[in-house]
Amino acid sequence: MRKLISRFLKDQSGATAIEYAIIAGGISILIVTAVNGMGTTLSGKFNSVNNSLQ
Repeated sequence: MRKLISRFLKDQSGATAIEYAIIAGGISILIVTAVNGMGTTLSGKFNSVNNSLQ
């Protein structure tokens, strides 16, 4: 049982997958923030054009 626990604690194969998941999560948060900011700006511009056409 001791060897099993020792081998489990030394195993690093899952660490890479967790690191990639954290990186992907950070990138997705950045993308959502950027798209949300551009959406607000575009909405304001479309409203401005719509008001100037009326």
